[in-house]
Amino acid sequence: MAALRSVVLAGGGTGGHIYPLLAFADCLRRHDPGLRITCIGSERGMEGEIIPQRGYDLRHVPAFQLPRSVNMNLVRTPDRMYKSAKATREILDEVEADAVVGFGGYVSVPAYLAAWRRKTPTIIHEVNVPVGVANKMGMRFTKHIVLGFPHQAQQIPSVAHAEVVGVPLRQSIATLDRAALRERARAHFGLDPHLPTLFVFGASAGARSINLAVSGAAKQITGSGVQVLHIIGARNDDVEVPTGLPAPYVKVKFLSEMELGYAAGDLALCRGGAMTCAETAAVGMPAIYVPLPWGNGEQRRNALPVVEAGGGLIVEDGDLSPQWVTDTVVPLVRDGARLAAMSRAAAGYGRRDGDEALRRYLLKVVGA
Repeated sequence: MAALRSVVLAGGGTGGHIYPLLAFADCLRRHDPGLRITCIGSERGMEGEIIPQRGYDLRHVPAFQLPRSVNMNLVRTPDRMYKSAKATREILDEVEADAVVGFGGYVSVPAYLAAWRRKTPTIIHEVNVPVGVANKMGMRFTKHIVLGFPHQAQQIPSVAHAEVVGVPLRQSIATLDRAALRERARAHFGLDPHLPTLFVFGASAGARSINLAVSGAAKQITGSGVQVLHIIGARNDDVEVPTGLPAPYVKVKFLSEMELGYAAGDLALCRGGAMTCAETAAVGMPAIYVPLPWGNGEQRRNALPVVEAGGGLIVEDGDLSPQWVTDTVVPLVRDGARLAAMSRAAAGYGRRDGDEALRRYLLKVVGA
């Protein structure tokens, strides 16, 4: 088997691309501390705030949104892509890359192009239905496609034979024992150790509709003996919550240690991003998913298999309101037997070994 000495990981823009990249980087480093790991990102994405803090080398290359219609950006695209791919090729040469693994986002495209021209083995990791624009383009240059979820192979003919490896998750989540950590997690947030707990969050930037629905029902929730842990979102405006509530209602802007939130909560109310669905299922977190109401419906497709397995519910964004929270969420979070069954179902659908499975696939490709 060929030695793996240097690997380049490409992905950026949103947490859905960056967090699995980082989880995979951590896995590679656990197995081989001497492996050279280089991350490719853009200057405008979240990666600049996150990747260097985790101790990884981040190289910036120009990244441009791929046009979806005929306009001036389409005319400029070939020249822009050539420059981006050339800059990326120089990085691959410098670090003597043995392989490239891409997780999506526009910055992945020049990495796929540069690797193809350099004849460097390339793997594309995809978690959405339909396939993201950047990864869809990258699929023209490599046959090594891996998927995060089984339903993708069933719903996308072009990847029907791709291997399902799961989604790389950070070790603090992949190894989480919610019950064992619950008491410490609730103490961390100043929550009551015994009350039913609703854990509310959006994506990495939060979700305004969820924020308003839950904060608007704060009196009814806490009056029913339910406490709330609510991540507002770093890029969202704060929400008003009444004072003097009968049960704790804890707001935080951002939570880097999501495992504490999963451990503290009995039920999650959240979006349906691929990373969110992968994490909630893996740790056995019963969840009510509120898919984004725009885009091409990928968040609903992400959440639906977990729901069909019995691990959650779906509510449309337009139907979410303080009254819906009062009528539907509160009775569910107080129903311990139903939540226990949902937890078992979610955990049965989820998987915790996405990082290790992707590493095995990478070694197989490099060895071939």
